Amino acid sequence: MAKLLSAQCVAALRKSEHLLYLRAAAVRAEQRRYSSRTASEYLHRSVVPSMHYQKSLPRLPIPKLEDTVRRYLAAQRPLLDDQQFRTTEKLAQDFQNGVGKQLHEELTAQDKNNKHTSYISGPWFDMYLSARDSVVLNFNPFMSFNPDPKVEYNDQLVRATNVVCSAVRFMKTLRAGLLEPEVFHLNPAKSDTDSFKKLIRWVPSSLSWYGAYMVNAYPLDMSQYFRLFNSTRIPRRGRDELFTDEKGRHLLVMRKGNMYVFDIMDRDGNLVKPAEIQSHLKYILSDPTPAPAFPLGVLTSENRDVWAGLRDKLVAAGNAEDLRVADSALFCLCLDDESMKDHIHISHNMLHGDGCNRWYDKSFSVILTKDGEAAINFEHSWGDGVAVLRFQNEIFKDTTEKPLVHPGSAATTVDSASAVRKLQFKLDGELENGIRKAKENFDSAVSKLTIHAMEFKKGGKEQLKKSKLSPDAIAQLAFQMGFLRQYGQTVATYESCSTAAFKHGRTETIRPATAHTKQCSHAFVREPGQHSVEQLKAMLHECSKYHGQLTKEAAMGQGFDRHLFAMRYLANSKGQALPDLYADPAYAAINHNILSTSTLTSPAVNLGGFAPVVPDGFGVGYGVHDDWIGCNVSSYPARNVHEFLQCVHKSLEDIFTVLEGRPLS
Repeated sequence: MAKLLSAQCVAALRKSEHLLYLRAAAVRAEQRRYSSRTASEYLHRSVVPSMHYQKSLPRLPIPKLEDTVRRYLAAQRPLLDDQQFRTTEKLAQDFQNGVGKQLHEELTAQDKNNKHTSYISGPWFDMYLSARDSVVLNFNPFMSFNPDPKVEYNDQLVRATNVVCSAVRFMKTLRAGLLEPEVFHLNPAKSDTDSFKKLIRWVPSSLSWYGAYMVNAYPLDMSQYFRLFNSTRIPRRGRDELFTDEKGRHLLVMRKGNMYVFDIMDRDGNLVKPAEIQSHLKYILSDPTPAPAFPLGVLTSENRDVWAGLRDKLVAAGNAEDLRVADSALFCLCLDDESMKDHIHISHNMLHGDGCNRWYDKSFSVILTKDGEAAINFEHSWGDGVAVLRFQNEIFKDTTEKPLVHPGSAATTVDSASAVRKLQFKLDGELENGIRKAKENFDSAVSKLTIHAMEFKKGGKEQLKKSKLSPDAIAQLAFQMGFLRQYGQTVATYESCSTAAFKHGRTETIRPATAHTKQCSHAFVREPGQHSVEQLKAMLHECSKYHGQLTKEAAMGQGFDRHLFAMRYLANSKGQALPDLYADPAYAAINHNILSTSTLTSPAVNLGGFAPVVPDGFGVGYGVHDDWIGCNVSSYPARNVHEFLQCVHKSLEDIFTVLEGRPLS
């Protein structure tokens, strides 16, 4: 198959070389079409159109049923005793030979009839949009920006203006097809070059992926990007809907729970002058209007059915137009009057805040505090971290390298009082009561959340790679050791892995709790004196090797979680009785993810975080840097996050002690 693809690629590339001269005129026409009023309208002008690879992206494979069952049982083994495992093994084998075989065949047939998408895309959207829990803590994560290296640019007004301008430039670059396609380069010296880009742009989009593949470059799915802007999750009874209106030219700004809108693009689709945007934001920041007694934003933190009912009442009370204005805004900018004390304060503020100065349903909100700390909080149903992280990286780069306003920049003389409109909602007693109740529910939920952070400074990525160990595998092993040290157990663990290498891919689960990590954790925690340094090193290498295999399988769509999920979804949609595999307590237990983990390292991002996905769990955000390892972890009262991080720190100390050739004391 690979040889056939290569032959197709070569033929396509040769053909495109002959077409280069014939199409020179078309290039000039295309460039004219992309021209704009000023050079500052776009972040950059990609030679390769943004969606050039989209048509030829490979489709997300459905794993073989026997592989899924084998991987599922391997993941269950460290979580179950012998008797439990025998029961689960029997149920899994019966499923494979019976109803599972039928469901797998139906899923495969359905997938063949829907080649425009992936088998997981529809069910995954449905799972998110049908969930009735509040999006706050349960779904929306945050990623905070690093401070601007030029300290004076961290002023709230200056930074807010620059972020808004860069966001519009990003949006315009994307919609003009000029944003660099998202590509994972394994050999950037060959693929991330001007000469390759000039060549690949002439390969027809139906073949372009193969051309990139030939030089070890893997284009990623960008189908989620259009939902970044002008998009909102609308509450509906039973199942929410995603709304996008690309005609919106305005920004939604929140301050003290008050909601304001003003245009940040003119009628021709050009960025409003940065000095005018600065004036409008300054006007909002100096508005003496007190916080409303009944802030509408807190309703977006409610149970989705409750919020849907209250939204219907808002519409009936004559607020439909103002709700539509909020829904169609390019994005939401939250200007907070509070200064941040430390990392923990930042995490709480950016993950949930006070509930009043947020519109959690927007595809994303940029939050900017009084002292210039910035973060993105995003609604998760429309997309995964890939699109948001790309946006955040581009915004950070643009605002720090090419800011459009500066400290001391004079705000232009403009009538902000006319340009800025404050949204005024008509509320009756029932709506006021709904807002009061939403605030009580919000306060109760967030009061239970604890967040704690840890930095391990005695080693990181460089030392681990020198030891030929996967940095991610070692971080995950430290979580397994830490939990065993604290609670004496191995529990269901979830690590998110993007499948954006495939058309309409979402995520797959890596299962970091393995037979290897269990054995290694017991050796380090329970039997430190019973193994030689060489034996412990060998165990570390086994863990690393197996984790690397799981990661590769997940990224290639060869995990087991999404396949089992899709078959269960199919059975439900047909009204079939739930197969016994899914009624097994072990299936419920492996999906009750006590350790929910996600890793993130980026020059733009300072912290990332999310709440636990179960009441007795930890939400573990982490990053393995060159010479240190950082964790930002959340928990509810059922778990002690401070003690957990002490145990993780001790585990990392032990691992690095062994890597230095010293025995454990």
